[in-house]
Amino acid sequence: MAGSVNKVILVGNLGRDPEIRFTQAGKKIANFSIATSEQWRDRQSGERRERTEWHRIVVFNEGLADVVERFVKKGSKLYIEGALRTRKWQGQDGKDNYTTEIVLEGFNSTLTMLDGRGDGGGGGSSSGGGNYGNDSGGGYGGGYDNGGDSGWGNSSSSSRSGGGNSGPSGAPDLDDDIPF
Repeated sequence: MAGSVNKVILVGNLGRDPEIRFTQAGKKIANFSIATSEQWRDRQSGERRERTEWHRIVVFNEGLADVVERFVKKGSKLYIEGALRTRKWQGQDGKDNYTTEIVLEGFNSTLTMLDGRGDGGGGGSSSGGGNYGNDSGGGYGGGYDNGGDSGWGNSSSSSRSGGGNSGPSGAPDLDDDIPF
């Protein structure tokens, strides 16, 4: 086998508003949880069943974290592409704990808002970028620093969009024709 792949794709809804934090180096991090669910009909009882799974999402990409902070809220429907990562941390009782999260960092991450244009924007899409430095380890908490500039700084050109018409000024808004 030539290599390996670590890619997670999710479509789901936020259970509560995202949490925005900053590293000691001042880089923005967004944390939130997405619910995905599957439905089926029980063969024996004929009853409709549903199972909901919650997924923790951590956004280290500053451009995506800005989009999350500005436009994403409880109930938002998102399409997420990221990588699965498990981290180890010690609780107050001294025991080792493990948490598995979907991490959006670098060019391989995507966040697309699937909601229509409601109050505060929506319909935006943003792809990953940044992470030009190396991973210097550490947890996902306030001390995380991926070393080097992420490339998102104060640049006025970014790949995100949200709110407002994104086409030519005379073009019709096609969001109402999308079936979701």
